Amino acid sequence: MSNKIKIFVQRVKVLIQNLEAEVLASCRVGADVYLLRLQAPTIAEIARPGQFVHVRCSETLDPLLRRPLSIHDIGDGGGLVFLYQVRGRGTAWLARQQAGSRIDILGPLGRGFTLTTNKRIALVAGGLGIVPLLFIARQALENGNQVDFFYGARDRERLYQRETLQAMGVNLLLATDDGSAGFRGPVTKLWEQYLKERRYERAYACGPREELAEFAHLAARYDIPAEVSLEERMACGLGACRGCVTTLRDTTGNRYYENVCTGGPVFDAAAVEWEG
Repeated sequence: MSNKIKIFVQRVKVLIQNLEAEVLASCRVGADVYLLRLQAPTIAEIARPGQFVHVRCSETLDPLLRRPLSIHDIGDGGGLVFLYQVRGRGTAWLARQQAGSRIDILGPLGRGFTLTTNKRIALVAGGLGIVPLLFIARQALENGNQVDFFYGARDRERLYQRETLQAMGVNLLLATDDGSAGFRGPVTKLWEQYLKERRYERAYACGPREELAEFAHLAARYDIPAEVSLEERMACGLGACRGCVTTLRDTTGNRYYENVCTGGPVFDAAAVEWEG
């Protein structure tokens, strides 16, 4: 075994926990959308907003690959909270688990958001892009930041966790495609209106790639340091298989490639190659 591989294995053993977490609660909160609470204090203690866990969604080897779930929130007493949508056999299996079940999880994984203190920040969530942003909203408030949370979805029924966000104390600004709640139109258009009159010292976003691209362009136009959480299909989750590569550009414009699972899922919005 080469020295590089040995060092990689040692880092994984030190920084990542592989354990069986107990299901505390699981409930359906929307069309194929579930809120899951696990007891996993060793992971909850070291997890950062923007990181994820790799979940084994089976009691056998079928399906073989784990499923990445962004950490939605940290609960009391070492709990981990996840909000996810059923999209296949793995997440369908996960949705069937009840309180008392035990699930094999690996984490925390990935690069999280850069945290700030005593700043005015904007969080921009499109649809299930709410998932990693609720965690950073909570942490940002604890760090003394003023948080404007821009949250958009197709309609009001898909605006999950509104009550939780309001109870936290963020300035919640809603947008829906059909106008059933808040601003009518894309959440990035709502954010653009506020950018004309309000200065943000940092911004964060997660959502559909088209919205993230528009978010990045707006952040660049108004000279705001910004980070995005990218969604990508993952296999190993540890950077070994190179199955979740995204295209980036450095400050000189040169193109390079990075694993979303290890280099991200959080990236500098200005570094992502949005076109093509």
